[in-house]
Parts: sequence; structure tokens; C-alpha cells
Amino acid sequence: MSNPTKKIVNSSKFNILSWALFDFANTSFSIVVVTFVFAIYFKEVVCNSQPIGDFYWSLGTSISMLIVALISPILGAIADFKSQKKLFLLIFTFICIIFTGLLFFVRTDEIIKGLIFFIIANVGFEAGLVFYDAFLPEITKPSNFGRVSGYGFAFGYLGSFVTLLFTYYFISIDKITYTFLFTSIFFTIFALPIFLFLKENKNIDTANISPVKIGIQRVLWTFKHLKQLKNLALFLISFFFFIEGVNTVIYFVGNYAMTTMNFSKDELLYFFLITQITALLGAIGFGIIADSIGKKITLLITLVIWIMVISLVYISNSKFTFYLIGSIAGSVMGATQSVSRSLMSALVPEDKKTEFFGFYSFFGKSSAIIGPLTFGYISYITSSQRFAIISLLTFFIIGGIILLFVKEHNNISEESNLNI
Repeated sequence: MSNPTKKIVNSSKFNILSWALFDFANTSFSIVVVTFVFAIYFKEVVCNSQPIGDFYWSLGTSISMLIVALISPILGAIADFKSQKKLFLLIFTFICIIFTGLLFFVRTDEIIKGLIFFIIANVGFEAGLVFYDAFLPEITKPSNFGRVSGYGFAFGYLGSFVTLLFTYYFISIDKITYTFLFTSIFFTIFALPIFLFLKENKNIDTANISPVKIGIQRVLWTFKHLKQLKNLALFLISFFFFIEGVNTVIYFVGNYAMTTMNFSKDELLYFFLITQITALLGAIGFGIIADSIGKKITLLITLVIWIMVISLVYISNSKFTFYLIGSIAGSVMGATQSVSRSLMSALVPEDKKTEFFGFYSFFGKSSAIIGPLTFGYISYITSSQRFAIISLLTFFIIGGIILLFVKEHNNISEESNLNI
């Protein structure tokens, strides 16, 4: 059973800053590799602008998400049991940084090489988020989860904005691959504070117990007893659907703007600069709103906005309109993820926070297998990304309907007798 009076030993503005700076650091990978530069480079250069490039890209994202989905719950359970969130975060951050740098060496027709480097880098990025997110309950109290989570995403989008400014320089001198080296260096520098200054809450000595064995046992046990946490299970199912739509937009918005809306690289850069600003403001704004009116209702508002955005994208033929729609999408891009993280923090039992964030990652990453594959396949067989984008409405609608039945505050008795 969770202990609501447990001391939050890391609660301070400096520790929150150290934690948020990691978001500032790692979002450089998200914007440069996942959303913009390498996503476009892979289709245009590596795949020679062939339509099947969308499918290959979706395959790479889905494989990486499948790997993360499978390993996250077990690693989360081990990290909880051994108090090793920081160690696992360091390992996966290192993996991401190294293979991001290696993307510099990917050239035309090196599809397998490019996919392997991307998959490994993305596994490092996504798996690291499990342990990063699990620090949230340690650095602030539940009443501030919304705004502190929002601060993290806001720092992330600020990092994206700064990274894009440097990216513009490399694109202007036709040195696109240098952006991958820059990103790995940027990530390294600004990730350091969380490893140097943020301390982790420690459990009792478990030196003589096999962490892998106990990790597997705890995951199997949690799967078996998840029905006793019906509210949390309901939220995770809802999260599975709506985050599928968000992830797919992140992976394909750059390709969609270039292929369907005929954006130039400069226009696409301006588009992302604008969306990073609105995303920063949205993450902070919706975080404060979530702490004021409730996380669930705030999350539902963002999903309604997403449904409107996808519908408008489908009918949009104007670049100017697409800029406006992108600004709106940016305002809920980080907000949906941020408020989801803060609601999850409020629902999980204290003594299993990393383990349950592993399940949070499992549901989020496994959903990201279906969405990108659906988009890539529909785009390939219809030769139209518009048909692919409208299919995302289903995910947001189903996720929103299920979320209606989630209670924002757990009944403490629901968590009784759930220790192992």
C-alpha cells in the first residue's frame, strides 16, 4: 500500500530545474531525429523519395516501440526494487547519444543501416523516459504534479527551439548530417545536471536478491492483480488509444508537410519553430489548468482539440492554414503528454512508481506500434497521406470515451494488499 506521508526528499527548485533540464536535453533528439531532420532525410535521401519510405519509417518506429514496450515493465520493476532509476536512465541516455551521432554516417540506399541506428537510438530515448518520468513523484507533491510536469515539457520545447536554430544553420550550408552530431553533443551537455545533482530515494538493502528474478516476478504479479486497480487499468487503456494518435502525428508531421503540403525545408523549419513556441506555452498553461480544474477534465479538453486539429488537417490545402493548425496542435502536443504523466503520477501506488511507469510506457509504446504502421500502410496503398491522417480520429475518440469513466482520485482501499 502506498504511504501518502512519505517524505519527498528531492523537493526543491534546484532539483526540479535539474530534472527539467533533462527534458531540455533529450527533446533535441525528438525534434531532430524523430520529427524533422532525420525523418525527412531518411525518406528523401536514404530511400530516394520513394513512397515506400513512409512504410520503412513506420516499420523502424514500430520495432523500436515494440522493444521498449516489452522491456519497460521489467526494467521499471527492477529499478524500483533496487533504487536504480538514475543508473538505468544513464545507460539508455548513453545508448541514444552514441547512435544519434552514428546517424551522421548514413547515406543514400543504406536503408538497413539507417533503420538499425535509428531503432537503437530511439530505444535509448524512449526507454530512458520510463525512469525520467518516475522521478516526478519524488521531486514535488501531488498538488503540483500538473505544473511541474508542464515545466518539464516546456523546457523540452525550449530545447527543441534552440536546437532548431542551430539546425537552420547546418541546413543553410547543406551539412544536414552534422545536425545529428550536434544533437548528440547537445543532449550530452544538458543531460549532465540530472546525473550530477538529483538524488534518488533509496529502498532497503536488497544486495542478495536477484534483481532480474524479482523484476520478472513483480511484473507477472502486477499483470495478475491489475484488475484490482481497475481505475488505473482503465486510464492505461484510454492512454493506449489517444497517445497512439499523438505519437503518430509526431512521427509523420514532417513527412506530411513535405509530401502533401509541399513545404520546403525552410518552410518546415519555420513551422516547427512556431509549434515549439506554442507547445512550450501549452505545456505550462495546461499544467497550471490541470492543477486548478483537474487533470482528467484538462486531458479531455486537449483530446477535443486534437479531434478538431486532425479534421482541419484533412481538409486543409493552404500552407497558411496549415501553419495555424500546427500552432493549435503544438499547444496540445506537450500538454496531452504532460497532463497524462501528472495524472498517472497521481494514480500510481508510491512503492511501485517506476514499475507502473514501466506499464505506462508499455501501453504508450505498444500503441505507437499500431498507429505509425496504420499511417504508413494506408499512405502506401492509397498513395494519399490525407486518408492516413484522418484514420487517427478513431484513436482520439476511443481514448476520450474511455477516459470519461476514469476517476481522478484513487480509492486508497483499492491499493490495499498490493505489495510484493
